[in-house]
Amino acid sequence: MAGLIFLLGLCVGSFLNVVIHRLPRRESVVHGRSRCPACGHVLAWYDLIPVVSYLVLRGKCRSCGTPIRVRYPGVELLTGAVFAALFHHFGPTPVLAKYLFLAGVLIAAAFIDLEHYLIPNRLVLAGLAGVVILGFAARDVDLWSALAGGAAGAGFWAVVAVISKGGVGGGDVKLSGVAGLFVGWPSIALALFLTVAAGGLAAIVLLLLRIKGRKDPVPLAPFIAAGTLAAILWGPAILGWYRQVFLVCL
Repeated sequence: MAGLIFLLGLCVGSFLNVVIHRLPRRESVVHGRSRCPACGHVLAWYDLIPVVSYLVLRGKCRSCGTPIRVRYPGVELLTGAVFAALFHHFGPTPVLAKYLFLAGVLIAAAFIDLEHYLIPNRLVLAGLAGVVILGFAARDVDLWSALAGGAAGAGFWAVVAVISKGGVGGGDVKLSGVAGLFVGWPSIALALFLTVAAGGLAAIVLLLLRIKGRKDPVPLAPFIAAGTLAAILWGPAILGWYRQVFLVCL
């Protein structure tokens, strides 16, 4: 069963690549055949098999030979791995469906933000629709916990945005709010802590390597995604480890 979920994740990852490419360009993610971004060649079904087609084509367009970005199989493999991890954690339950959907939204947001430094409103709205429908079916987070989580997720980054005078974008605020609605309170608190920790560490590394300057923007969505998924999968273990370390230090 886990293998099937992994294959499902590969297929969803293939669709997420369409979302990542088209949403920032305000294109439909439903209508229109997939094409090579370089030459416009319409891709056949056998050129769209997740990961396999990339390997068979040796990472190049069949028509023009332009290199295919490694991001495409990367997103597919990442989505497959996250789906398999969520299945291992939740099993075949309505809760699994809820967090598989959230994972898809977070992965798409992370890669769009990495490339374009924005998070499309259409993706945030899809997340809101998903939490209303799937949250009702899963019922793992009660209404007040979800609302508190959403308020905390959005409110924290809204305050940071005001203090930093625009250092955090509105898309980050909205995405974190949606994540809070999914995971609820207090899980979003751990997700926020992990987001800040991972983002701060990455910023230090980028500065030390002189890849980014002090005033250069750093996309936040990848860290929101990583922090939220880590809180979902390993929240109790992380909190247990933290309590042990904290008690030892005392």
